[in-house]
This record gives sequence, C-alpha cells and structure tokens, in this order.
Amino acid sequence: MQISRRDFFAAAAVATQLDAKTGMPMRVLGKTGVRVSALAFGCGSRFVSYKTDEDAVAALNRALDQGVTYVDTSASYGNGVSETRVGMVMKTRRKQVFLATKVPPRGADEAMRSIEASLKRLQTDHVDLLHIHGLMDEKDLAAAEAGVLKVLYRMRDQKVTRFIGITCHAYPAVLKTALERHDFDATQMALNAARIGAARLRPQEEALEPLTRGFENVALPVALRKKMGVIAMKVFAQEKLVPKAPVEKLVQYSLSLPVTAIVIGMPKVEHIDENIRLVKTLKKMQPDEMRSLSHKLIATEKASLDRYFAHHVDA
Repeated sequence: MQISRRDFFAAAAVATQLDAKTGMPMRVLGKTGVRVSALAFGCGSRFVSYKTDEDAVAALNRALDQGVTYVDTSASYGNGVSETRVGMVMKTRRKQVFLATKVPPRGADEAMRSIEASLKRLQTDHVDLLHIHGLMDEKDLAAAEAGVLKVLYRMRDQKVTRFIGITCHAYPAVLKTALERHDFDATQMALNAARIGAARLRPQEEALEPLTRGFENVALPVALRKKMGVIAMKVFAQEKLVPKAPVEKLVQYSLSLPVTAIVIGMPKVEHIDENIRLVKTLKKMQPDEMRSLSHKLIATEKASLDRYFAHHVDA
C-alpha cells in the first residue's frame, strides 16, 4: 500500500519539547538521541560578516544565552575565520553546545589535515558532528567515498566526532544516493518553501513536476526512513525569498517539515532576537497552507534559484 506524502511526513514528525529555562523548542537529532535547539546558529558568511571578532563572539553568546544550543560552522567559512571565532566561545561554553563543522576536501590526507586544523581553531579535542561539506554531482560523491568518507568513519570510531553527516545545496538525487549507500547519523539539506534543488536533472527526472524534484520529495524521505537527524538550511535561500514571502512564513514552513533544526545565518543582533522569537512562538503550518506557499514560490522563484545554487558554496 502506498502512503501519501502528507501521511508520511505526519508519521515522521519530530517531537518538540520546550526548554524549561529558556523556552527554546528542543528536538531529538534522529538516531543520535541528542536533543538540540530547533534553531541552529549558522556561522557561514553572515557570521563572518561581523566586523570584529568581538562583535561576532558577542552575537554567538547572545544566541546561546537565549537557548540556542546547535552551532553550525565549517573549515571553509571565511577561510577559518568562522571556526576561530566559534572557538573563542567554545573555550568557555563547549559543554553547552552541540558543535557541528564541515570538511571540504575530498582526499583522505587533505581531509585529515582539515579536521586537525578545525579542532585547533575551535579550541576543542572533539566535535559533535562532522559533515562532508557541499556534495555536488556523482563524480564528487565518488571522490568523497574514496577519501573523506573513510576518514569520517575513522574519526567517529576514535571519538574525535560523535556523529558524521553530509550536506548538499543543489543535488537531491545525488544526496539520496549517498544517504542510501552509507551510514550517516545526520544530513543537512536545502529545505525551504520554494523547494530548491535539482540543479541538474537526470533523464528520468525531466518529466517530473517541479514540486516533486527538490530535496523535500527526493532525499528527505530516505533520511527519515534511516532515522537520520535532518537539519534544514537555505530557509531564506540566501535572502532571495525574503521579498517574496513573510519571514515568519518561511521559518514556519521549514520548521513544519520533519526536521530537527533549521540553520539560519544572523548578521545582526536584531536578527538573532527576531529569529529566536519566531522559533519560540510559531505553530506548525498546516499542509494546505504549506502546499499553497510552495506552489506560489515555485512558480516564480524555483528555476532561477536552482541555477543559482547549482554553483553556490557558502564560504
């Protein structure tokens, strides 16, 4: 018997509990069993854009003080600047944080050097989650399988990281293949109301409706079936959706999917306060409203966003 998309997502919904002290919604990150904040602090280009280290550190501390526990960074963000700034906070608050970083290189030796440098910048001897960063096409997956993936397995065995994962901006079918093949604990993918993804279509995908070609219909079900923790990114599609729909609706849409957390970059203090307020107060969006918002944004935005994200790497 086939199960509808609505029933499938309803069955896979991630239970939410409010933190008694901060009121932050907390969700379990899939089979890791770890409970983290539903809002993750994105430390990509928006975090790097703070003019000084002091400003960046103050911003991250402000988010942590209000209940954010998930911090998302990468070796490539600002060529190490992001991790260095995060490390300034981890020096005193490491135990309060679920710390995720990403490994850009595909070769094993280069990946190992990248991880060692990340730990030094982050001022810690371990992270909670190590991702393969920014999966692209099939050749890229093959390169990752031959090199960095093996390193991540070893790092997990050696407790350098508690969990391993993989991120992807624009290739849902390739991510689906990766998730089916390998033992990831978590994955991070572009999940927003415009359903971006499918930068390059396989022949069998050409005839599919745009509504069904994104991560939400292609890769997300695999992650849920394998009980991986799912982190949504590109909620605003690099702000390109912000003029097209209310911010609160974009946040509500992505949080209403069966995901653990949404990663948002917040380059101003007022963004931190507003996003935390939204996450703490928004209710689940009903399926009919989700579908209506998606249809509207897909009609006008999806094609151009797919082209943009085909070559996008947040650095």
